[in-house]
Amino acid sequence: MQVIPAVDIKGGKCVRLYQGDYNRETVFSEDPVAMALKWQAQGARRLHIVDLDGAASGEPRNIAAIEAIVKQTGLPIQLGGGIRNETTVKKLLDIGIQRVILGTAAIEQPELIRKLCQKYNEAIIAGIDARDGLVATHGWKKNTTVTALELSQQMAALGIPRVLYTDIKRDGTLTEPNYTAIAEVIDKAKLAVIAAGGISAISHLKKLKEIGVEGAIVGKALYTGNINLKEALAIKEETEGAKG
Repeated sequence: MQVIPAVDIKGGKCVRLYQGDYNRETVFSEDPVAMALKWQAQGARRLHIVDLDGAASGEPRNIAAIEAIVKQTGLPIQLGGGIRNETTVKKLLDIGIQRVILGTAAIEQPELIRKLCQKYNEAIIAGIDARDGLVATHGWKKNTTVTALELSQQMAALGIPRVLYTDIKRDGTLTEPNYTAIAEVIDKAKLAVIAAGGISAISHLKKLKEIGVEGAIVGKALYTGNINLKEALAIKEETEGAKG
């Protein structure tokens, strides 16, 4: 399991939202690039970037900061926020983003997802953002009647290689992940799953590894110090050592 630090960008700053509420933000750094470099220095092997302005507006808005992170860290980057057409996907891949996350498009444009999977394969992730089990879109502001499991299964049928499951009500709350919902997606959709939302302790990461997630995104807990990144990254070595 890969532990992936999150860098959420809004208004050019590194912030964290509470339950995805744009009116409840905490600014952790004026410089997202410096924050990305900090996580890299502590051993991060991949970064998760969210363009929050992009998610709300429908197209990426913080390209300069994102491109600077790509160039200065050289790390594999997965990016979400306002990616809703092939032109945007190509532009982001061309500047060096390794994986792009499509959430709203997964619901509204399934044929686009199919086409992108055929063309770009591993570079495409479906974002499954759920509130009380139901998918939300447009920067988590628009609710749907589609369940997270239903969307995950639809994405699997379209050829998506992995999904990012986020429990919105737990995101930024420092509570705990929704293990039951995550396990259901893994077991029934038969997809690789990256988990996000509520991860606030090393024990949470260990349990996520046990249920079989491919990656875990840690955001607020890193910024508050609830989770030490070096300790989190050592989980893989610990579990492998125990097996040996």
